[in-house]
Amino acid sequence: MRRAWPLLAACLVLLPWPVLAHAIGGQDAAFVAASQGFHFWPFFYLGAKHMVTGTDHLLFLLGVIFFLYRLRDVALYVTLFSLGHSLTLLAGVPLNIRADPYLVDAVIGFSVVWKAFDNLGGFRSLFGRQPDNRIVVAGFGLAHGFGLATKLQDLQLNPNGLVGNLIAFNLGVEIGQLLALTAMLLLILAWRRTRAFGRTAFAANLAIMTAGFLLVEFQLAGYFLGETA
Repeated sequence: MRRAWPLLAACLVLLPWPVLAHAIGGQDAAFVAASQGFHFWPFFYLGAKHMVTGTDHLLFLLGVIFFLYRLRDVALYVTLFSLGHSLTLLAGVPLNIRADPYLVDAVIGFSVVWKAFDNLGGFRSLFGRQPDNRIVVAGFGLAHGFGLATKLQDLQLNPNGLVGNLIAFNLGVEIGQLLALTAMLLLILAWRRTRAFGRTAFAANLAIMTAGFLLVEFQLAGYFLGETA
């Protein structure tokens, strides 16, 4: 258990800035809001950037692949996740399906908690059964995509070229996800070859779950403080 404390401390120290970087702001937001017509590469780049700086998305993916040992299983779960978030991203913005961004991101943070808890054997120990992770990953993929949609909805996108720009953004998200996933897989594969993996896997998932709770707390605080401001 003592091995978990450095990882938990790292979560507390490093979490705030990636959470803030996850939003589309600054020059990126100004460009998106002012864009008229189809701009493939800028939106593709923004999608990729949004994914590789999205702590919540990356932590969830890390939890999903943490104990997957076959490449076909990795491909299956990542595909289910991608289908889920692509559906709500591409449908949410044009159909103007809205929800409070803080609450959506709180659900996304909870997805991190859920997967880490699952990796720790929590469901089997407490409830005596294992959830169908295919349904869980696809379902949370819908929430993650809706989170992406809320970020774009806040920017009041111009309807001229909207569909094409959304597709470009989503393709960028997929490429960013693939790059991040590749890096995580290589690190995990190297980690699994060490004797320390068995001893530190518990601590790592405890750290992931703690980060998920912090994400939920951050978003709920933003929702309630925003409501009372």
